[in-house]
Amino acid sequence: VTFGTGAAPGEDWPSLLARMTGWRISNAGVPGDTAETAKERIQALLDEQQPALVIIELGGNDFLRRRSPKAVKDDLRWIIQQVRKSGAQIVLVAVPELSVLGLVARKASDSPIYRELAGEEKVALISDVFSDILVHPELCADQIHPNAKGYQQMAREIHARLKTLGLASIQAV
Repeated sequence: VTFGTGAAPGEDWPSLLARMTGWRISNAGVPGDTAETAKERIQALLDEQQPALVIIELGGNDFLRRRSPKAVKDDLRWIIQQVRKSGAQIVLVAVPELSVLGLVARKASDSPIYRELAGEEKVALISDVFSDILVHPELCADQIHPNAKGYQQMAREIHARLKTLGLASIQAV
């Protein structure tokens, strides 16, 4: 989803958020990526980009591959700890724990691991954004990816939540 699957290049939510904020945003999303595989590349990204803020939106592909919520949570915790060591601020975006029944019924809700993890690791959480998009077919390219309109809504919601968290004024670096 971070990569922008389901929309044209430049219509992904990180690109749209960059235009809204004036920030230099590096979209490190990889199609089909999992929290498990993202662990392998996070340190190189942190060293290369030296970000002030890292927005973590991972886990959907792990759930689709039927990885246990505990394993996904452990991988996300490890990523959060690496980002924390870099000195960047962290925002976690909750992802629905997708199920075949939920996809068919167009009912999505955030996996509880995100709220738990945000509380345990004391990081900001943006919840109910991705889940809310998935229940609206007009905002989706398919059952698991937003379309251009969905990514626009996602960027607007993330931006609004960053403002609420007091993070929308971070200076671009």
